[in-house]
Order: sequence, then structure tokens, then C-alpha cells
Amino acid sequence: MSLPRFGPHDDPGPDFAALLRLTASGPEAGPLGPAAQHPQAPPEIPHGTTCVAVRYDSGVVLAGDRRATAGHLISNHRIEKVFPADRHSGVAIAGAAGPSTEMVRLFQLQLEHYEKVEGTPISLEGKANQLGQMVRANLPAAMQGLVVVPIFAGFDTVASRGRIFEYDVTGGRYEERDHAATGSGSLHADTVVKLGFRPSMARTAAVDLALDALYVASDADAATGGPDPVRGVFPVVAVIDADGYVRLDDAELRRRTERLLRRHRSRREGGKGGAS
Repeated sequence: MSLPRFGPHDDPGPDFAALLRLTASGPEAGPLGPAAQHPQAPPEIPHGTTCVAVRYDSGVVLAGDRRATAGHLISNHRIEKVFPADRHSGVAIAGAAGPSTEMVRLFQLQLEHYEKVEGTPISLEGKANQLGQMVRANLPAAMQGLVVVPIFAGFDTVASRGRIFEYDVTGGRYEERDHAATGSGSLHADTVVKLGFRPSMARTAAVDLALDALYVASDADAATGGPDPVRGVFPVVAVIDADGYVRLDDAELRRRTERLLRRHRSRREGGKGGAS
């Protein structure tokens, strides 16, 4: 077997991975191999962002924007990123949309199966651990770009309070005391929540804070979709308390969003007036 020969523009140098790509395989392809002769970019995978969770006095709020992107394109204006896990818990997803939604469906099935077999629901801590194992099992796909990074939240019927759990790509599970955010706009959304959060805040205040966080994130992050009153597209917002998982309807979200937009408009106009 002879060593491959490279021209001055093809020499991979000390990069062994590049050498393997250039010499991958087949005598009919020559020393550079078919991968180098016919390079193909990987397909753009729809990704979903951004999601937030906020704890309030008697439960927790989960919210997510509605935009999915594939590279520089908006692939979907109405994707849903917040789902019920069971009666007293929910999942908000960020990352590759396909694997994320598949993971949620499997998670829902596992929780239902456990309850039917054991005759009682699994504890909230157990649900969080189960989801962490599923995120960990997705690590090989995540290393290829199919990342899934969820937020899990629910009402702990034993402790009688809302609880929030974050995850990293390796399946590491971390409980957050009051709020969490994930996705490409999470830095901006989390900043808004940190500034606006108050201990023992009411449900209405927590919902408005989550909507404000997503709105600010959409203003700074191209992958996060803002509210679209013309098309009737608003974030998915759910509240989870002792009565269970409840998704807010679009009529209520429209009213809250309109108030939010008026407040931001008033701030901008006030700022301009002060500057003059």
C-alpha cells in the first residue's frame, strides 16, 4: 500500500482527522477519496428555542416561544415546545426539534406505564431522574449536533410546592430554586427573570414575567420568535399547581401580550421624551 500524495492546497498537515477524511476510501476515488471529491453539507435540522420556567407561590409556570429555525431560515412559526409530562408536571424543550419531541413522547409513555404498573405516580424527583437518563442516552446524537436540553418542572404533591430542574447535554440534572431558562435566547430571558422575580409572587405576575422574558429574548436573539398578534401566534404558557397542568388559551395570552407591548411602547416613548 503506497502513501497518499497531496498537493500544496490539499495537505492536511498534522490534522489526523483531516487525513482520514481525505483518504477515505476507494481506489476509484484516488488519493483524496469520494468525501473530498464530492463534499456534502449536512442537512439543516430544525431547532427550537427559547424556554423559561418561573416558580410562583403555589406552583410553577412553563413557557416557550413558537419559532423553529433551520440554519438561517425560519422553518416553523407555530412549533410547540411546552408539553405535559403527566398530570402534575411538564417539559419544555430546546435543541433539535425532532429528537426533542420524540424524547417527550417517550417520557410521557414511561410515566404512564409506571403509574399503571405500580398503581401510583412516580415521585417528582423520580421523574426528573428518568428524564436525565434519557438526555444522557441521547449524548451520542448530541455529539453529532442533535442536542436536546429540556427544562422539567412540576408540582411536588408531597412538599406542596413547585419545583424546577435543568439539564446539561450529558444528562446532568440540577434543581433550580426559583427559575430557569434554556435555548439560544436563554441568556437574555434569564436576565429578565432574575431582575423581575420576587419570592412568593402570584401566578399572574409569574405568567407576565415569563412572557416579558420571551419577548426580550426575541428582540435580541434571531432564533427566538416574538408574539405575532396579526397571525395570532403567541408563546405556549402552562401553569402547574395542585390542580394539575393547565395550558393558558390564546385569548388570555393575547390580552396579556397586548398589555406587555403597551408597557414596552410606553417605556420607549418615555425614554425619548426624557432625552429631548
